Order: sequence, then C-alpha cells, then structure tokens
Amino acid sequence: MATSTAEVTLEFSPESRFDVIDVSERVADVCGDAFAPYRKALYCSYHTTAGFLEQSLCDRLGHDREALEAFVQSARDLFPPGASYKHDQMHLRTELSEEQRCVEPKNADSHLAFIGLGLENCVTYRNTPDTPVYFIDLDGVNGTTSARRRRLTTVVGYDAEEKVAELQLKVPVSSHSVDSINLNDPRHGYFELLNDLLSHYEIGKGRIDMALAPDERHAGLTVNEYETLLMKHDLIEVLKNPLRFMAEKGRNMLRDPGAIRDKAKNYAKYDLVRVVNQALDALGLSDSPVERIIDKFIAAEASRRLRMKRSVSLLVNNTDAYGRGSIVHGTYQSPILVQWRKAQARERTVNVRLYRFE
Repeated sequence: MATSTAEVTLEFSPESRFDVIDVSERVADVCGDAFAPYRKALYCSYHTTAGFLEQSLCDRLGHDREALEAFVQSARDLFPPGASYKHDQMHLRTELSEEQRCVEPKNADSHLAFIGLGLENCVTYRNTPDTPVYFIDLDGVNGTTSARRRRLTTVVGYDAEEKVAELQLKVPVSSHSVDSINLNDPRHGYFELLNDLLSHYEIGKGRIDMALAPDERHAGLTVNEYETLLMKHDLIEVLKNPLRFMAEKGRNMLRDPGAIRDKAKNYAKYDLVRVVNQALDALGLSDSPVERIIDKFIAAEASRRLRMKRSVSLLVNNTDAYGRGSIVHGTYQSPILVQWRKAQARERTVNVRLYRFE
C-alpha cells in the first residue's frame, strides 16, 4: 500500500547548452520502484530556461527524443543567440554590479524560446515509470564561462488531489496593447494571499493552478524571469513580430528587420521554410503547402504563433522546519501575465485553485 505521497529532488548538470534529460530514468536510478505505485507524478523545475512540455504534446511526439529535439529546435531557430536582445546588453542592466555583468549569461534567446515553446516549470503527468519524462534545458552551459549549470527538479508522486479552495484575482493592466505583469510582485500581494490560504487550509503538499478566465482573450500566462528589459522590450518585440530576431540573424539578412511583415514571403523561401518543416516533421503531420502554412503563422495571434499558455501551475510543499506548505519557486521564477491587445476594463481575471495531494 502506497503512502500518501513520495518525493525526491534531483540535481544534475546538462552536457551542453541545449540538452534533453530523461528525469523518469534518473528517478528510477535514485529511488528504484518507489514511485511505481502512484497514479500521478508532478515534476517541478526551478529554472526559467529549463522545464517540461505538457504530457499531451509529448504523447503526440511519441516520447521520442529525436522528434522532441526537432520540435524544440524549430523554436530555437526563431530566437537565435547573439541577436540584438536588450536583455543581453549588459551596459543597460543597471540592477547588476560590474562583477555580475562580467559573468551574467547572455541568454535572452533561451528565455524567449522557453515562453514560445510553452515550456512549463510545473507539470503533472499520468505516472507511467517506463515512459520518458524529458527535462528540456535551453541554457545548460554558461556561454561566458563555459560552466555547466546546476539544475534541480523535484518530483512528487501521489494518487489523488482534493480541490480545497478557489478564488479570482483581478489583475490591473496598463492601457498599452502589449504588456506584461509580474504576478509575484509584492506590491500586488498575490503570493502573500495565497500563502496565507495554504496555511489556513493546512495544505502541506499540493498544487496551485492559475488560469485566465474563459472570457479573457488576447492574453497568456507563463512562468519566467521578470527582468525589465526581457519582459518590457524583447518579449514585446516578439509579440509584435515573431520573426524579428530570426530575420536579423538569418542568412537572408534584411536591411530593415522591422519590415519583416512586408518581406516575410521572400524571407520564407529560406530559413522560415526550414523551421516550419522541422515542426511538421517532429509532430508527424502530413506535408502541406509551405506558403499557406507561413501565411497562417504570420497572421495568427501570439497565442498560436508562440504556443502561449492560458494557465500555469505552482508546486506547494512543506519544506520548512515546521512542515508548513508554501509556494515553491526558483530564485528568478515569477508567474507572468502577458497581453497583446488592450483589456476593455484595464484589468484581467485570473482564476486560482488550491489542491491538496492525497
């Protein structure tokens, strides 16, 4: 008979900047068959450039490493390293000391690929120990020092979950059409409220789900680093024009990357064709006219172009000395609401549910 939950935190170092690691295999190496009796498993990454794809997409990819790598590469090509990302211009990073600027990785491309792929910091899978669960690292080696990063993942096995509470957050947004809001900003008080509720309902191990209300349109959620230049400049550039940085670095160099919308079909004859074909091949879709696919890609909303999510999850764990449950997140992780059209009432509704694992 299984106990209510099982838990392990794994540490590993990627072999390269882009690496794919089978976490379920590592769990078996460390824990044997201790997780086998459980119906579900939650996987939590503590990083903003490394995470997991939802299980349904991995099912479509057949849990095949080569197909997954091809799918990820199609997004990485949209955000090539070395483009003119504001996040990577260290002289603009006033929050960093001179020493930090010397070692801070130039990894805006990895952050944007994480968001564009719909990677998640926290996913729940049906627990089938023989099926790979891939941890996808987009920035596993610090390009400045060539040092391999130290990565952490917590895995929780459980059988059932009980919804304990639900509430709505009214998130104020600006009048700008394209904007991002840090839901972990202490000025909003959302995390303080949620941690108080976890204490009130005595939730030791569980999960918090945050989802846009069904009637919310032209917005999405992600968990990433809320660094001003990344979120207020680079991400906004991508939402306005997803080919912006790819055009800048592509071999069909454009004199005016800002004009990519008008020149997209000429550009598509080169690198964009390859990106589209990679994604189609990875998903096992039948080939269709590339011109039509590209037209749809350029015309589609950001949610379809970038697989922007409408919900995110956060792990709740009782890791303090008193066994109290609290929201688990990495140093730089924040849930972020992104919009690409104005909200009518200058606010967005986020539905929140608190679950206890059983």
